[in-house]
Amino acid sequence: MQQQPPDRRLEGSSEPAATSGHHDYNLSAPMLRFDLRSETEQLRQQESYRRGSPTGRTLVKEPDLRIVLMALKAGARQEEHRASGPISVHALQGVLRLRLQESSVELTAGQVLMLEPGISHDVGAVEDAIFLLTIARPLPGCV
Repeated sequence: MQQQPPDRRLEGSSEPAATSGHHDYNLSAPMLRFDLRSETEQLRQQESYRRGSPTGRTLVKEPDLRIVLMALKAGARQEEHRASGPISVHALQGVLRLRLQESSVELTAGQVLMLEPGISHDVGAVEDAIFLLTIARPLPGCV
C-alpha cells in the first residue's frame, strides 16, 4: 500500500487523507488543504513532465467542481479543447499563452483568466509554468 503524501491532509486533522479508489488521496471531503509547493514538485518529478507533456493532478473532484494543478514545460501545450462549464486558469508560476479562436492571451504569475463554457482554446507554456485549472459543472436541474 502506498504511503499518503505528507502534504495532503483533511482540514483540522493531523492524519493524512484516506485513500479513495485508485488515487492515494481524497478528491472530495468536507474540507481539504493542499501545499501547492509540494504538489508542484511532485508534478515536476513525473516522467510525463520530463518528456514535455502536460502534467496534472486533480486536487478536488466534486459533481459540480474540479480543481486541477497543471505543469507545462516551456514549449509544451495542451491541444485545443472545450470545457462543458465555465473555467478559470490561475497562473502560479511562469508564463502561459491561451489561444482562442480569434485572439490569444498571455498570463503571468498571479493573473487569472475566466472562460465561459464551450469556448475553444489551447494552453501553451511560453516558459515553464504552473497553473490551477478550475472547472465548474452545473448540476442537473440547476440554473
